[in-house]
Amino acid sequence: MAVRIATWNVNGINPRLPRILQWLEETAPDVVCFQELKCTAEAFPGAALADLGYEAAIRADGRWNGVAVVSRVGLADVTEDLPGQPQYEGATEPRALAATAGPARVWSLYVPNGRDVGHAHYAYKLRWLEALRAMAAEEAPGERPFALLGDYNVAPKDEDVWDISLFDGHTHVSEAERAALVELRKSAGLSEVYPRALKYDIPFTFWDYRQLGFQKNKGMRIDHIYGNASFTAAVRDSYVDREARRPGKDKNPSDHAPVVADLDL
Repeated sequence: MAVRIATWNVNGINPRLPRILQWLEETAPDVVCFQELKCTAEAFPGAALADLGYEAAIRADGRWNGVAVVSRVGLADVTEDLPGQPQYEGATEPRALAATAGPARVWSLYVPNGRDVGHAHYAYKLRWLEALRAMAAEEAPGERPFALLGDYNVAPKDEDVWDISLFDGHTHVSEAERAALVELRKSAGLSEVYPRALKYDIPFTFWDYRQLGFQKNKGMRIDHIYGNASFTAAVRDSYVDREARRPGKDKNPSDHAPVVADLDL
């Protein structure tokens, strides 16, 4: 069974909806993990997605976060939040959602930003990554294809940012964050589905809106897919869809591009 699975931080699903619907029609993914919905569950554009054949599982509260899994190959066993997910300022933020979509178990993840090294939000980010690691270590083993997809807000290596000299002491590249990703993969037996570069050498996934970040390719690779052996063995292609990030007639792209994986499951 050929299955196309994607992850995309849309930075507000309703403002980007025309572009998202066009992308769904043209790219025809079977499963998409969305992050940063920035809407309530009631405001989620489920009817528009249903018109294209997608059903949706949503975890959203209308603030700055929100995640969803949409599928046209079935949707079952929905799980909201990580077991033991830490809170921030007394709230369990909508940053993690799992569903069984067709033959695969997928999690849509929006890892906290961290703000600044030493900030309370940075400590929260590390606790959140530890909760993710603990969950994955329990769920990933076995024959069922399993994957963690989303915006990790971590660039694993120096070459995953456009100029590492500008990031000294910053989040996204700190030793503790990178070590947390290594431990996540190691303890859960996961491997990265590394996307091929359709343009340039490093497949960046995020470009800031400011100072022509996309046009100058001042990007970061912070959106990732990690899968167990059953998932990664089935991958036959993966790429970053830069065209979905390119400013067009609508002048309203997300600051992230989708990461797409094609599998035979």
